[in-house]
Amino acid sequence: MKNKKSVKWKHFKQNLIYTLKNPFTYIWILVFIIIALATVEVFRTEIHTESGIETFFDSVWFTLVTIFAGYFDYCVKSVGGRMAALVLLIFGMVLLSVITGKIASVFMNMQMKKDKGLKRLKNMKGHFLLCGWRPGFEKILESVLNSNPDITPDMVVLVNEAPSEQIEHIRSNTRFKEINYVAGDFSDEATLKRAHIEDAERALVISDRSKEYSDLEIDSRTVLSVLTMTGINPSLYIAAELIESKFQKHLEMAHCDEILLTQDYEHSLLATASSGMGYSNVIRALIGDDAETGIIIQDIPASFRGKTLSEYKNSIKKESGIFIGLLLNTGNFHERRKDALREAQKNPDIKKVVSNLKKVKTLKSNEVLLTPEDDFIIQPNTKAIFVKG
Repeated sequence: MKNKKSVKWKHFKQNLIYTLKNPFTYIWILVFIIIALATVEVFRTEIHTESGIETFFDSVWFTLVTIFAGYFDYCVKSVGGRMAALVLLIFGMVLLSVITGKIASVFMNMQMKKDKGLKRLKNMKGHFLLCGWRPGFEKILESVLNSNPDITPDMVVLVNEAPSEQIEHIRSNTRFKEINYVAGDFSDEATLKRAHIEDAERALVISDRSKEYSDLEIDSRTVLSVLTMTGINPSLYIAAELIESKFQKHLEMAHCDEILLTQDYEHSLLATASSGMGYSNVIRALIGDDAETGIIIQDIPASFRGKTLSEYKNSIKKESGIFIGLLLNTGNFHERRKDALREAQKNPDIKKVVSNLKKVKTLKSNEVLLTPEDDFIIQPNTKAIFVKG
């Protein structure tokens, strides 16, 4: 308690010293003294005239109206009163100009900070973070919105250190004008907190080319950002892009939910294209950039947990597409750990609790199982994979 009081007293003294050292403090004091003297002079000289000023309150009211409204509520008669009224009128115009200028400056500063991504976002919840920047970023952003119809532009927060003209160019597009922007290093905790990461639902970290980083630096910053994100918000679903596969283990240890090895994908695509069988066209059609065609992943109703795959397949409707496999261990690692703890609580055995937690730690996120057997038992956190035209 004493420490808190001493800290507050220290801050108070620092603010007081700063105020006393500021020359504008003495200018403001002088202005208010002149206004006070002019108010007294109006009262002193006009109380014996027919101006209507009979009490000191009338004189104060005359001063307020003169300064803030710019006109005389009473018609002063004496020479001294008129001189004092003129002083009040001049100082009123100056004061009003300063106050309105200050208010306009505050609002302009707030808008400028928002445009430059320097302001902390407010009232954001369940939003999507897109971290990093590289040439062709606009196409990535468009694909993200096309592939996620549940995400509207105002739910997207860009976090990067891209040149300001690039962000302005993106926002000039009518589709992206409502997108939020936070400027700064996305591996820095303070920057992420300005983006309200603690209330975010999903995050995508792409290989950042906003500056002249080497491939090693880019992947290192990606790993650091994922570690920072999971530290602040363990329930955040994170997908991250890597250039080199040697960093994959680090992201797995950081419980990254999806790891995108774009260089490996490129090599595989080139290798399949070399066969002359048209694989690249097939892959392009399967991936697509919308949520209605190509590979579709759907939730399996909770009622099918613990049942065989054949029971679920019998319930599939034609419009869902062609069933091709299962996606195991989906969702956020933190949520899966909570599920394991809930299962353990049903049978309070410490050995089973430890065993379940060990299983969760060794699980491979989003493991693909193509064309499984019909007697496969559907587990929690399992989704179905379809191909739809």
